[in-house]
Amino acid sequence: MDSLPNLLDGLNITLLLTFISIIIGLIIGITLALGRVYGNRIVASFCIGYIEIIRGTPLLVQLFLLYFGLPSVGISLTPLQAALIGLSLNSGAYQAEYLRGSIQSIPSGQMVAARTLGMNSLQSIKNILLPQALRISIPAWSNELIYLLKYTSIAYLITVEELTAEGFFIAAKTYKYIEIFVIIAIIYLVLTVLLTAIIDKIENKLSIPGIGVPKRIALRNA
Repeated sequence: MDSLPNLLDGLNITLLLTFISIIIGLIIGITLALGRVYGNRIVASFCIGYIEIIRGTPLLVQLFLLYFGLPSVGISLTPLQAALIGLSLNSGAYQAEYLRGSIQSIPSGQMVAARTLGMNSLQSIKNILLPQALRISIPAWSNELIYLLKYTSIAYLITVEELTAEGFFIAAKTYKYIEIFVIIAIIYLVLTVLLTAIIDKIENKLSIPGIGVPKRIALRNA
């Protein structure tokens, strides 16, 4: 198939968007979750405000603001930069809520025990609570990874040449819309199945007996 190299180029961009955004989103999510649970009133209010604003507005609007809106105040981003920032900021808000739930599911006595052993609050969070929270949140986090993989397709609306965009370009030239988008759907399906299988193995290896949440809880609105 002559269009396969172009689809592979688009796939590379899709994977780049997915994995960079999920990692940056995880860092943002950890920061927001800890700020919301352990921060003072100002910090917690800021974290709550950020989470509610991001979760309460469409991802597409956020991307449009970054790509089309920022130039009006003198900040210009490339399509790829706008997509990476938008997806990361969006994912961070959702991951913060997953992590907050995991943190709050850990028995409070563990923090007391850590302090009794001589750890300060930061050491207790870093060494005792956060590692458990990250493991507990793997099922919800896996959902976020799958959602993010599929949401990268929205980036074509700000001219990012990811997998879906390449499909549109090829279909417009060849008029083979059904064939092209069936191939794209299969690619997304294969990636989803592979990622799910990998994360399931990681989850089983890192699971904490007696602690956790049911697998595959859908915490985003479809």
